[in-house]
Amino acid sequence: MKAVGYKKPLPISDPESLLDIEVADPEATGHDLLVEVKAISVNPVDVKVRASAKPEDGGYKILGWDAAGVVKAAGSDVSMFKPGDEVFYAGSIARQGTDAEFHVVDERIVGKKPSSLGFREAAALPLTTMTAWELLFDRLGVPPEPSPMNGSLLIVGAAGGVGSILTQLARQLTRVTIIATASSPESRQWCLDMGAHHVVDHFQPLAPQLRDINFPEVEYIASLTATTMHYPELVEVIAPQGKLGVIDDPKALDAVPLKRKCASLHWEFMFARSLFGTPDMIEQHRLLNRVAELVDVGVIRTTITDTAGQINAANLKKVHALIESGRARGKMVLEGF
Repeated sequence: MKAVGYKKPLPISDPESLLDIEVADPEATGHDLLVEVKAISVNPVDVKVRASAKPEDGGYKILGWDAAGVVKAAGSDVSMFKPGDEVFYAGSIARQGTDAEFHVVDERIVGKKPSSLGFREAAALPLTTMTAWELLFDRLGVPPEPSPMNGSLLIVGAAGGVGSILTQLARQLTRVTIIATASSPESRQWCLDMGAHHVVDHFQPLAPQLRDINFPEVEYIASLTATTMHYPELVEVIAPQGKLGVIDDPKALDAVPLKRKCASLHWEFMFARSLFGTPDMIEQHRLLNRVAELVDVGVIRTTITDTAGQINAANLKKVHALIESGRARGKMVLEGF
């Protein structure tokens, strides 16, 4: 089968950073589905892994986690899907990725593709949606409607992939006031389109901007990017007994400054369930099916912003470079081989 992979971690400018390759077709066993990949999207984790992770045994490492496609075969223990089913999912970080014609994935982290979306639009959703959902409800514990509780949620880096869907989920499924951070006029408008009540500039001091909109303290903070840079300000603006959720990769994070406010620190890592095979791994299957329902009734919309063409090394290099630049908004998708 055709795929895109690499032999060693290299800068994206290097000609061998990503390569068009041919590898053997994988086989589905146990709880695995064999999926014919129709579309993929690219996330910051793709860029981070490409820049740091070496392939095992001198072979090729295939990146990619988000995918939408059609089930071609099912392992002997599969009970929820059959060949011909249209699915969407984010695979396991411990396995080969979705930048390939065929991919194997555990059915317990797979959802039925929204019927109202094409493969391209659906591929933009899985990883960021699961990250946002788990962060909002499982880590920060924001109460869903019809809870009378409201409060305020500050989303740092709200125009990106996770921020785009997190803003929608918070606006549609909770009663919190959403304060997004963005800088460019296009990104600010995007955040408002996703459902943010207010937008502040993360390149300017946050505390005075929050005071100006009458939110000097916030109960919930989702720090999606540049946590190290913003951390002192986040400690300043978090409310007593507030909750701070983090998804990026600061080299170190000192939780002690949160003690005075009795504030808590929470990590969200969407891959944890599949990486460790947790007993509740199937919750990601249920989550994706719930999101598909919300998409099909018009509550949530795809966050695709552009299509980068066919799935090949040249096009993936362009998307990796865009993500590395920090200028990406929403999700970039590639479709077909």
